[in-house]
Order: sequence, then C-alpha cells, then structure tokens
Amino acid sequence: QVQVVESGGGLVQAGGSLRLSCVASGRTFSSAPMGWFRQAPGKQREYVAAISSGGSTNYADSVKGRFNISRDNAKNTVYLQMNSLNVEDTAVYYCAARRSGSYYYAYARISEYDYWGQGTQVTVSS
Repeated sequence: QVQVVESGGGLVQAGGSLRLSCVASGRTFSSAPMGWFRQAPGKQREYVAAISSGGSTNYADSVKGRFNISRDNAKNTVYLQMNSLNVEDTAVYYCAARRSGSYYYAYARISEYDYWGQGTQVTVSS
C-alpha cells in the first residue's frame, strides 16, 4: 500500500503564488501516474492537473497557464506550483496516485486513482 501526504497549503493574497507538495511512501511513487484535485465548500471534487509516469502533463481549463505540475522522483515528490491565484482557487487540494498506468497518459478522473492524500487547505484572499 502507498501513503500519500500533501503539504504546502495556506493563506495567500489574490495574485500570489503557492507551491503544494505531495510525498508518497513507497517506491511506486517514482513511476506512478499522479494527479491533483480540489474541492471547494459545497462543491464536488474537481480535477486540477495530472502527470504521467513519463512526465507528460495535463491541466483543467480553469488553471491552464497558471498552475504547473511536476515531479521529482529522487525525492518521491510531486509538486503543484500555483501562480496568479484568485479567490475561486480556494479549496482543499488533494493529491492522488495510481498503482500503475500508461507511461504517457495523465489521468484526469477521480475514478482512475487508487490512493489519496488527506488534503491541504488553500485559501486565497481578495
């Protein structure tokens, strides 16, 4: 089993930046497809960004051009760099991992992931 833990959330002013980190416990992290999702109060969890085993990336339209997902296999860590944040980005952000997957495909659906972190709160103030 794999443990997934997010960190880096906090309070930031609109227009600012924040970087989230996601650390997995097992060796599978180095090759596992990973994704970021978020859930705002009263809303369903939604897709944010994903990265494949081979490093291919994909983004939701709402964050494209502002957010960047990357991975550092040596540190067993996936990052979500968030820039030009606005109030609508306020949510609990979750990191997810798959047991296996395509080397090139970045999975974008909740049902495609097997392991989830506890979430980290991101609050953007105006």
